[in-house]
Amino acid sequence: MQMKPEDYLARILPQERVKTSLVDRIAYANDAGFYHLIPKAVVQPVGVDEVRELFRISREQQIPLCFRAGGTSLSGQSITDGILVDLSKHWRKVEPLEQGRKVRVEPGVTGAMVNTYLKSWQTKIGPDPSSINAAMMGGILSNNASGMCCGVAYNSYHTLASLRFVLPDGNCFDTANTDDYARFEKEEKVLHDKLVGLRERIAANPLLEERIRKKYRTKNTVGYSLNALVDYLHPLDIFAHLLIGAEGTLGFIAEAVLHTIPNPVHNATAILYFDTIRSACAAITPLKDSGAAVLELMDRASLRSVENLKGLPAFFRELPESAAGILCEYQASSPEELEKQLAAVQPLLQELPLLHAADFTRDPYTREFYWKIRKGMFPSVGAVRASGTTVILEDIAFPVEQLADAVIDLQQLFRDFGYDNAIIFGHAKDGNLHFVVTQLLEEQKEIDRYDRFIRALVELVLKKYDGALKAEHGTGRNMAPFVEAEWGGEAYAIMKELKACVDPGHLLNPGVIINQSAEAHIQNLKQMPSVEAEVDKCIECGFCEHHCPSKDVTLTPRQRIQVRRQLQLFRRQGNEKDHRQLLKEYQYAGLDTCATDGLCQSDCPVSINTGELVKRLRREQHGSFSNGVANFLSRNFSLTETMTRGLVRAGVGLNKVFGPSFMGKMTGMVKRVLPKDAAVPQWWDEIGAAPKQLVSEPSHPQVVYFTACIHRVMGNRNGRSLQESFIRVSRAAGMEVLLPRDIQGHCCGQPFSSKGFKKAAGMMEEKTIDALLRWTDNGRLPVVCDFTSCTYTLLHNADYFSAEYKEKFSRLRWMDIIQYLEKEIVPRITVKDKRKEVVLHPTCSTSKLLLGSSLQKVAAACADQVVVPVHAGCCGMAGDRGFLFPELTNGATKEEVAELPKGAGSCYSTGLTCEMALEHASGKPYEHLLFLLDDVI
Repeated sequence: MQMKPEDYLARILPQERVKTSLVDRIAYANDAGFYHLIPKAVVQPVGVDEVRELFRISREQQIPLCFRAGGTSLSGQSITDGILVDLSKHWRKVEPLEQGRKVRVEPGVTGAMVNTYLKSWQTKIGPDPSSINAAMMGGILSNNASGMCCGVAYNSYHTLASLRFVLPDGNCFDTANTDDYARFEKEEKVLHDKLVGLRERIAANPLLEERIRKKYRTKNTVGYSLNALVDYLHPLDIFAHLLIGAEGTLGFIAEAVLHTIPNPVHNATAILYFDTIRSACAAITPLKDSGAAVLELMDRASLRSVENLKGLPAFFRELPESAAGILCEYQASSPEELEKQLAAVQPLLQELPLLHAADFTRDPYTREFYWKIRKGMFPSVGAVRASGTTVILEDIAFPVEQLADAVIDLQQLFRDFGYDNAIIFGHAKDGNLHFVVTQLLEEQKEIDRYDRFIRALVELVLKKYDGALKAEHGTGRNMAPFVEAEWGGEAYAIMKELKACVDPGHLLNPGVIINQSAEAHIQNLKQMPSVEAEVDKCIECGFCEHHCPSKDVTLTPRQRIQVRRQLQLFRRQGNEKDHRQLLKEYQYAGLDTCATDGLCQSDCPVSINTGELVKRLRREQHGSFSNGVANFLSRNFSLTETMTRGLVRAGVGLNKVFGPSFMGKMTGMVKRVLPKDAAVPQWWDEIGAAPKQLVSEPSHPQVVYFTACIHRVMGNRNGRSLQESFIRVSRAAGMEVLLPRDIQGHCCGQPFSSKGFKKAAGMMEEKTIDALLRWTDNGRLPVVCDFTSCTYTLLHNADYFSAEYKEKFSRLRWMDIIQYLEKEIVPRITVKDKRKEVVLHPTCSTSKLLLGSSLQKVAAACADQVVVPVHAGCCGMAGDRGFLFPELTNGATKEEVAELPKGAGSCYSTGLTCEMALEHASGKPYEHLLFLLDDVI
């Protein structure tokens, strides 16, 4: 009897790191490309020894193995129907070396996070793909990523200093270890001799050697990095560089050391508009020679795709049909150097046939807007595509001197095959073009059309221009059938021999790069059924995932959407058994453990807020009874507060009687015996009783203090009164505060809206608006809220208001506690006892309200050094969800807590439950920022 994957995997990995449930397997069936394979299991190893065991299991069971990091690959490189090895959870080491001149990385850390660690040295990694916020180093290395600025010189291959890797036979080598060179020759003699033979074979064929050298002078990621057999002598160095760009088909990259490059902090950016694509392309070489760091070409169709962005110049929509644009940027390490570059390019700019004068900006906000235009082109097509269609993003390269002709031919190809909404943009100084088409992949005639189009594209790129079918995205499944067409029979034979020598069973990521099927590009295609508005917009790029607090616990926003699509597919197929099972598993993984913080929207190219989707799905689950209970609690919120406050005091009292951890142990025991999706809260020792409710009603108040209901029903264990501190700090700044005596029973509505009780939330908010208008003298006085999450909720829950209450709400003037402290308090107080160092946790609402810098300014007025952990993000509390599912906060806070400074004792935030979550995870006291000011004045 054949063993199940969970049986043989359980021998080498603990149960919690072997995922075989249907929901987990479906969640990893797709990457950012348009292929779909459901793995038999998803595993999460933590070290090289476990990877070795996985290779052994793969050989013994004859089951494919695929390593996956960020899953942002665009051509199906990180999916499998075998064992998928997820590296995104445990391989996140970053270590700057030699004052930032080098950096050691593991495969599960994003490129952006690596650059964050390097920022203080003003260096960065060479590759700069547009997906750098989501793409992880495993994929950046395995796809030989480059990007907008790095060209060929600074791609992954050319910036590699050393590599630690594991071969499919389990042997591990590190090019930083000199002893490993002799060991490689001894322990891997067959591979060693094969590499020597291949190198000699190329050296004996001058035409092939020159072909290889020529292909890698420009961007090219088709096939294996054959330049390694030309550039390096020792087989260990050769193989290490063959792994770069091998897309996980030759071995496992465990660790890399990269040379870094300077990170210029001074930039000048402009969009140059030309009358034709030909005149734009003619300007590329002289602009490149002038020192331009960025030259991003945009055809008229791509410009049209973003013309509805607010802030564009009036002439943008009136550009002629033949027009094209170039996003041009100069970069320098000093203002003086930048000015020299701009002065030197002025004569050239005067000669270029520009439709409008070049206007280079140094303003960071304008620069960001220009980049928003360029980066918005891909998602703009994705957002307006027909429901059920897939976005296909491909990249090709042409000789720069032939780029204009190539663009014109490519546009004609789109017309020939009916891709009317196709757009072209790309890294012009490297001759690298990206194009986007939308394609229906559910009908055979549409698949046939795509097949004919790809074959015509191959003919155009290779026969007419001798270009590259893949410039920087990796070969993948889409171009695997055409590797031989690009390289020729002899070079392709070398690639096949290399693969067969390293992986004779073809078990490591099979079908990627080397694929015997001439139709691999149209096999295992991903279906995109129409489901609902939010889901249908998603292009599954994965840009949202690094923000998600549940990413290390259950599902990410992308995966929640992918599972929704699979549910629809099961329903269409009549597969009731799997539909029921997936729906059942989705409850906990997809709905219960979503924090609904909405940070996923901040990097989503098509602006999807998966948190709002989850709230709506929760709302649809509520029956009349649960809605009735929620409505009753909303209408009687004063009673709700009293009861909750009483329960908290009772819990604190029991802890005093039976020991400080009695309640935690008791509720923890209850949770252990109940199903994991049971909504039973866990008591935390950080919970304290609410201080006495204060009232402040001066005759001439200057501000109304709206203290959040959470601060009225519980406190932290230090017993301090936030209301008392607010009034004291305000008076120290000469501000009189109105804290109404009838504030009990009023709330922002978040306890209801986060759980999907829309009517209850609306009733609560409307009642609160009426009270606020009364307290503020119909909006004359500003309102300050002391919980940033509540501020955000009140400012963004307009959908819960009727038209009447939208008008009423517009009369109110809101300030979050952070804004109040920054604008009204800090300038008017004297700090007497400044702290040496404080640590901040910006809540997710702080980030969404763009108050992060304000938070730091307030803290900086009170301390010599302000530390914000680079991994600071949503803590996963989501109001009370962390009490219900503590694993959510444990996963969300793990990395932030790990990097807290040793001895850090002064930690602050602006949300009680967030403070509790961080204190619970770290054991360090976290308090409200207001207490910091109260302590130093």
